Amino acid sequence: TTIKGELISNGDIRIDGTVIGQVRSKGKIIVGNTGIVEGEIQCQNADFSGQIKAQVVVSELLSLKATAKLNGEITINKLAIEPGAVFTGTCSMDKSNPEHKSDFKAEPSVTKIESK
Repeated sequence: TTIKGELISNGDIRIDGTVIGQVRSKGKIIVGNTGIVEGEIQCQNADFSGQIKAQVVVSELLSLKATAKLNGEITINKLAIEPGAVFTGTCSMDKSNPEHKSDFKAEPSVTKIESK
């Protein structure tokens, strides 16, 4: 299945086909092994196992499983990358979330990561 356009959900979404466009959820987005997403992703939590070429904003935890291939710009609160996952792009930790604040006074930074 291929969907071109915008997916918006108040609950969780699982993608095992192809989505070209924007995917937004107030819950969790799961991209399965056969899933492909190109465009934008916004959600609370995410588990990626498929191929993602997108700008990704996750307010809590993004998990890249061993079969994941992510190319893009991510803004997250927490990131977990399993061995075998491939991430090429930029990663910004969103420090504006009150749950993520600490007494540490380092300057916010953007880190380029390439993992294979």
